[in-house]
Amino acid sequence: MTFPSRVPEPYGQSGSANLADILERVLDKGLVIAGDIRINLLDIELLTIKLRLIVASVDKAKEMGIDWWETDPALSSHARRDELSRENAELRARLAELDDGRPRREPEPAVERGRAREEPS
Repeated sequence: MTFPSRVPEPYGQSGSANLADILERVLDKGLVIAGDIRINLLDIELLTIKLRLIVASVDKAKEMGIDWWETDPALSSHARRDELSRENAELRARLAELDDGRPRREPEPAVERGRAREEPS
C-alpha cells in the first residue's frame, strides 16, 4: 500500500510543471531575490537602492522569524489596540510626572458679579 506524498515530483521527470505546482513549491520552500542598484557619476556614488524580496507562505515566513504583519498597526487590529494602549500608558506617565513636579494649584476664587469673593480672615 502506498501513500500519496505532498512533495511534488521533480520537474525533470514529468516534463513540464503547471503554475500550481510551481507556486506550491515556492511557497513551501521560499524564494529570496536580492539585488543592489547603484548610480554613480564620475566615481561619486549618488544613489544606492538595496532590494530584498522574499516570497514564502506565512508558515514558512514565521519559521524564518519574519512576522512583521502581526505587529503592524495598519495590518493588525490587535497591534493597533496594543499601540493605543502603549501610547495611553506613556501619556498617563508623562501626566503623572508633570503633576509630581509642580505644586497643586488651588482653584481660582469664584467671581461674583465682577468681584472676587473675599476669603474670611
